[in-house]
Amino acid sequence: MKLRIGTRSSALALWQADRVRRELEKESVDVEIVHIKTAGDRNRNDAIVNLGAEGVFAKEIQLALLDRRIDLAVHSLKDLPVDPVPGLFFAATLDREDVSDVFVSVKYGDPGDLPRGARVGTGSLRRRCQLAYRLRGKEIRIDDLRGNVETRLKKLDAGDYDAVILAAAGLKRLGFGGRITDARRLAPPEFLPAPGQGALGLECRADDGAALELLRKVNRRDNYAAVTAERAFLSALRGGCIAPIGAYARFENGRLTLDGRILSLDGSRQYDVRLAGEPGLDPDAARRLGQTAAERIVSPEVESILGEVRRLREGKQR
Repeated sequence: MKLRIGTRSSALALWQADRVRRELEKESVDVEIVHIKTAGDRNRNDAIVNLGAEGVFAKEIQLALLDRRIDLAVHSLKDLPVDPVPGLFFAATLDREDVSDVFVSVKYGDPGDLPRGARVGTGSLRRRCQLAYRLRGKEIRIDDLRGNVETRLKKLDAGDYDAVILAAAGLKRLGFGGRITDARRLAPPEFLPAPGQGALGLECRADDGAALELLRKVNRRDNYAAVTAERAFLSALRGGCIAPIGAYARFENGRLTLDGRILSLDGSRQYDVRLAGEPGLDPDAARRLGQTAAERIVSPEVESILGEVRRLREGKQR
């Protein structure tokens, strides 16, 4: 069997595609990796929130899949929109890397050491809002930071920022784990990751029986259940990929447990929910867990935040 994998061309995306290739080759699959440039790759200057439509790192890859130019798409799952695309199916995920966000600095040991006026870089509204909430009362600047992992580290080393907030998964996968200054204070449950963070999303055509059967063999069912719950939480809130919403699901004593969070856009308010599901790995049960958690976190205050997020998204799409 031959299978064409579509992926972005960044070093991290290629690492991820190669990880999938090695897994598939264990099943006697001949793999070709196809490079695809996305809207997020073409525009490396604007903040993600300003790029407008969802899926700036996924849409072109999904179109190639629908056009049958590729047979399998490999995504950083946190970048894959939760709204399903007709004809496509998120079929599998592999081993999950560290889900945490981490603090990286050449000057300071942890976020609490940052002095007044310090400049922190991040490309994520979720990270920005959580950091603002954690450091409320401290007068620091949290500015947009785009680019691949290497570019962000170079900007930090050049003194453009006093610290940056990055995903532990990307740093570790590219061999930059030694650059992590503080891996504790931005870890769950104090600091929640994006839904699907640290996981790979393997997507194929819904009518491709051979690919679906192959992905069923390599799928890690526990991780699939966890990220399904996280994505269902985000989907039920209709916040989209840019929203200041965090979620982290994991198995505790055989039961899938989900922590969910939403923050105000200025980082001054935070709302949390924790919910445990029934034992087992059933994706439908995991989906219900995420949906129920979303129902429980909603309040008039949360509805107001979600309204702001939707207006922000709509304004950027015009």
